[in-house]
Amino acid sequence: MKAEDVAEYLQNNPDFFESYALMLSEIVIPHPYGGRTVSLSERQMLTLRERVKELEKKLHELLEFGKDNDALQNKLHLFTVALFNAHALLSLQNTTVNNLRDIFAVPHAAIHLWKENPPSVEVLAFADLHAQPVCLHLAVFDTAKWFGEAGKHLRSFAYMPLRAHNQSIGMLIIASEDAKRFYPEMGTVFLQRIAEIVSAALSQHI
Repeated sequence: MKAEDVAEYLQNNPDFFESYALMLSEIVIPHPYGGRTVSLSERQMLTLRERVKELEKKLHELLEFGKDNDALQNKLHLFTVALFNAHALLSLQNTTVNNLRDIFAVPHAAIHLWKENPPSVEVLAFADLHAQPVCLHLAVFDTAKWFGEAGKHLRSFAYMPLRAHNQSIGMLIIASEDAKRFYPEMGTVFLQRIAEIVSAALSQHI
């Protein structure tokens, strides 16, 4: 008889444990973390404790995730309020860049509007092609120059195309010297929200 057959039989006949309760109390099995043996009930207790620890760990992770999410939502709120207080196009651009640094601790940020700084054909095509933010380890075409002297030291980028009236109006880029800060596989939900907020604010001036 295979072990799987025994397991299936016990699952299908739970009354077995009531009929042979004394036998179960006499069964000893190897301790999972040592050379000695323990009773079946002790082994069950150890298993339950392990499961409790696993559940506590998962609960802690969920709580920490909730805290991080709340903190990020609050930062997004502060960022949005700051943009509402900018009433001119230049002020809006400066507010966007400064608050990305101050609120989100982004080392480098740059914003270009096609109305003021017409892009290269390649950059415009890139912006038109991507409806969602794109994170990369290399600068797209000539965009590293948007960061001045710091551009040659940057190792990760998040590109956020800006849109208004169903067309591309510019590009917002945040970047870092840390190659792990922005990477292709990372989630872009909050980056998309930032792009939408900035686009909505800019649309009043474009």
